[in-house]
Amino acid sequence: MIKNITFDLADTVEMKKPHACQTNNWEVLRLGADIRLKCMGCGHVVMMPRADFNKKVKKLLAKSSDPVNRKSEFYVPKEDIARPNFD
Repeated sequence: MIKNITFDLADTVEMKKPHACQTNNWEVLRLGADIRLKCMGCGHVVMMPRADFNKKVKKLLAKSSDPVNRKSEFYVPKEDIARPNFD
């Protein structure tokens, strides 16, 4: 269990056990009481309570605001992500 680490949207984490597609890497899609994750191997989306997530997470692989990510071909800054307008 990781303590004292805050997770942000679009962070990549490694879980203790691999998914059925044999990938341990997951992207954080939603934060709150429940956490939604997307498998980086097959794209499967799962949602789990934060308590279960804290038990199952092994380590943080990449922060969304990491400068190394900015060099990636597919990097999109948070300011440029389209958000729905519910006004």
